[in-house]
Amino acid sequence: MTRQSHPVVSRGRGDTAATANDSLDIKLGRLQVRTGRIRGGRGDGMLVVELVAGTTRAIVLPDRGLGIWKAWSGPTELGWQSPVAGPVHPRGVPLTEPSGLGWLDGFDELVARCGLVSNGAPDFDTSGHLRHPLHGRIANLPAHHLDVTLDEATNTITLTGAVDETRFLVHALRLTTSLTVRADRPRISWCDTVKNISERPATMQLLYHVNLGPPLLAPGAEVVAAVEELAPRDAAAAADVPAWNRYDAPRAGRGEDVHLARLKPDANGRATALLVAPGGGRAAALSWTAATLPCFTLWKNQGGLADGYVTGLEPGTNFPNPRSFEETQGRVVPLAPNASATFDLALELLTGDAIAAERRRIESLVPGGPRIHSAPRPGWSPG
Repeated sequence: MTRQSHPVVSRGRGDTAATANDSLDIKLGRLQVRTGRIRGGRGDGMLVVELVAGTTRAIVLPDRGLGIWKAWSGPTELGWQSPVAGPVHPRGVPLTEPSGLGWLDGFDELVARCGLVSNGAPDFDTSGHLRHPLHGRIANLPAHHLDVTLDEATNTITLTGAVDETRFLVHALRLTTSLTVRADRPRISWCDTVKNISERPATMQLLYHVNLGPPLLAPGAEVVAAVEELAPRDAAAAADVPAWNRYDAPRAGRGEDVHLARLKPDANGRATALLVAPGGGRAAALSWTAATLPCFTLWKNQGGLADGYVTGLEPGTNFPNPRSFEETQGRVVPLAPNASATFDLALELLTGDAIAAERRRIESLVPGGPRIHSAPRPGWSPG
């Protein structure tokens, strides 16, 4: 059996500029890797990496924090249709505009990382000046290192890369990822390590915005998760609490509903959330190590189709509130100089009997059912 490794992005050293291989096209058995650049539009110049393993296909965006733009298992798409015509080059995303909401100008990925300094709502100081923009900066920073390895013996493609979020005299954090797709299973898994590469102590936050729309999301779809405790983020979401795990038809003008939760991990320390399509024939299963991602946010955006009918399954180190509030609740991750934290996740398409089996397994973890709050929970939501 054959194994091949190829550099895609190489950091320059000394007076040598960084380089990127934007014309890679390698096939090894059931495995294929292609790279290219977007020409024209708001993504002009962006590097794109396409990974194909059997019937599983994923598109990774090195210039957008190594986010996963879309994925497919056979004909089934995992992702959503954002009104933002992406992918959008980070130069077109005004992160520091006064509202703090500029991040939304580039939002259309299946998997977008939020962090690393902050990952929640915009945070303002007492004078009204922006301290931290919505969802942080990592999703709009480029990878400075990227390799791909095709392994015919294991029928896998592994992508390894690194992205730095640094500011002189303030912070220096490095995210290193290893992402794997398999030819024998409709599954994408990744392991991220965030390291403090400074000689000063630091703190960090990380949240995974995993976004799913049609065809899995449709009227009658539901979320299955071992919820121990759940509360609406705000008063607006309180009305949705009785239907927190179910989805309605898209309705123009409907606002978003956000629920915050703690999930019960299984015996292996993994938490899982399923989005089950109507009829129960297909489901997306997101799983992660609960010890390092103890907070779960369920985002439901059930407005009009043209406005982005989508739900977000979002495990995080904290809830996506302003960082200043999360700091008061102790929900930041301390990192000593050269220390690191590791986060392990997987996204898989389930079909047929596997869905019922996974549902039974998840529901058995909380036999008494969840504790549901009808109003925002103190300590979880500001105010």
